[in-house]
Amino acid sequence: MSAPVPLRTLSRQRLFGKGDVFVLFGELFGRGYANGLVTEARAAGMTLVGMTVGRREADGHLRPLDDAELAAAEANLGGRIVNVPLMAGFDLDAPDDGPTPTDLAGAMTIKSWRTDKLDWNRIAACRAAGAARIQATVAEAMRQLDALIPPGANVFFAHTMAGGLVKAKVFLAIANRVYKGRGERFMSSRTLLDSDLGKLNLMNFDEVTANTFGYLLEGSAGLRARIERDGGQVRYTAYGYHGAEILIDGQYQWQTYTNYTQGYAKKRLEDVARAAWERGVKATVFNCPEIRTNSSDIFVGVELSLFPLLLAYRREGCGEWGEAQWRACRELLTDPAALDDILARLDAYNTSETMRHFRAFDAWPMDNTPELAELMIGTADTITAQHKTRAALITDLLSAQVIEASGPLIFNETASPSGPVLWLNHDVIARQLAALHAC
Repeated sequence: MSAPVPLRTLSRQRLFGKGDVFVLFGELFGRGYANGLVTEARAAGMTLVGMTVGRREADGHLRPLDDAELAAAEANLGGRIVNVPLMAGFDLDAPDDGPTPTDLAGAMTIKSWRTDKLDWNRIAACRAAGAARIQATVAEAMRQLDALIPPGANVFFAHTMAGGLVKAKVFLAIANRVYKGRGERFMSSRTLLDSDLGKLNLMNFDEVTANTFGYLLEGSAGLRARIERDGGQVRYTAYGYHGAEILIDGQYQWQTYTNYTQGYAKKRLEDVARAAWERGVKATVFNCPEIRTNSSDIFVGVELSLFPLLLAYRREGCGEWGEAQWRACRELLTDPAALDDILARLDAYNTSETMRHFRAFDAWPMDNTPELAELMIGTADTITAQHKTRAALITDLLSAQVIEASGPLIFNETASPSGPVLWLNHDVIARQLAALHAC
């Protein structure tokens, strides 16, 4: 693929409603894109069913939710939780009582990790054990789910699993330098990826972010056939990230955050959807714009592309509601007039020679450089310092609005999706918000 495939229009299709079932294949945590889709399913009157990743005991044992945890999860979702632990990844798995990948990585130190070597035969055995575990638990979860889906119901599966950082103590210090470091604290992302620790992380990202979508599609095949025999339809969605178009120099142009290490797994997630689509299964990855979430906050600078959304509000006719967002953003700054300067700074940032180099779609994801880190992290720190408080940032406000728009965009498009991989860019986000707020 040499260019993104954007969703340009607001779908008015309707498939899902009262009596149909929405299945959240993952767990609903804090702020994130899944919240917008859950809101749409609730509004449509669908029956909500969730899954859980389970919980780890101190000894590494994976267990279902206890009664209190289950009650809290069901209250948060507003529906039933299938209490089968679907913890993804293999970093804490082993085929026997021997060491897990996390144990092996735990022996690394800040001085030795670049040259430390892992036992790849052992890693492969642990990976196989982890894959077998989650495939078995997916099969059990689908068996229990079958009883919750009435004949004739349509079913919407929303895959939300992502991430997969190996929980080695040394990694936090490395991540802080790769994703937050500049000057003397800068560290090359390539140095990480070429190390055995980096290679292990990439493998675990694949298992959590991409392979779980495949396990869901395969594990629900029998259930999908039963639903279709009974007259229902089945759809699958997953959340991707592969950059997004924002307004740069007056035009919508693709850009991305660098270095997004999980990008390799996100591209594999797209491949899983394309393969399913070729088999006649309606599975779509929606590549969403950058927002601030609990997991994305490690990537300093990822939030910078949110600011031009304000320009899209004016371009796409968001009217008085859009102007109200400009005013709300100004009020978050120590100097309200500085918002125009921030947007001008970001346009210069995005049109700089440094950033142009990283807008290479076919080369994504690219490695970081000292010049990129200095420009991106420095710009992010300067803009953050212009706020009255770090507890109330413009990017928090705009992130919530992107989530608000993405819910109906994905929900409605999924009724009759136009392809296996689609991009939600700032233009369609703004148009959806204009429609929601009757601009």
